[in-house]
Amino acid sequence: VGQYTEITNSKIGSNVTIKQSVINEAIVGNHAKIGPFAQLRPGADLGEKVKVGNFVEVKSSIVGEDTKAGHLTYIGNATVGSEVNFGAGTIIANYDGQHKFKTTIGNNVFVGSNSTIIAPVTLGDNALTAAGSTISDDVEKDALAIGRGRQVNKAGYALNKPHHTN
Repeated sequence: VGQYTEITNSKIGSNVTIKQSVINEAIVGNHAKIGPFAQLRPGADLGEKVKVGNFVEVKSSIVGEDTKAGHLTYIGNATVGSEVNFGAGTIIANYDGQHKFKTTIGNNVFVGSNSTIIAPVTLGDNALTAAGSTISDDVEKDALAIGRGRQVNKAGYALNKPHHTN
C-alpha cells in the first residue's frame, strides 16, 4: 500500500498493490493492482488479478478475474465478467437523472477506447465495441458493435473560416 492511499471499511486480498488511491467500502481480490489515482466506491467488488489504473472509478459493480481498466474509465452499477479489457475513456452511463440502470458485460469482452455504454445494456461473451462508439443496445456474443457517425471531410471548407490576428 503506497503513500497517499486511503482505505475505509474495505477488504483487501493478499499480494495486492495499491498506489495513491481511495478505497471505500470495497472488496479487492488477491493479486490486484490498483492506481495510481483510482477510486473504489461503495459496492466495488474486484476479483483476482484485476487491474484498475489511473483515474479509474468503480462503484456498485462486480468486476471479474483478470479484467483490466487501465485508465480514464468509469464502471458503475455493472456486473463485468473475467478477462475484460476496457479501453481508455470508457464510461458506463448508468444514471438518467432519476434512476440507475444495470449493465452486464460477459467474459473476454473488449471495449474500445472512448466508448460510452448506456445502461441498461448487455454485452455478450467475446463481444467487441469499436473505439468511439456509443452502445445503447445489447451486443450478442462474438459480435462487433460499431455505434458512431461516419467521418465526413469537406475539402476546402476551412478556407472560409475567419482568420484571427493578434
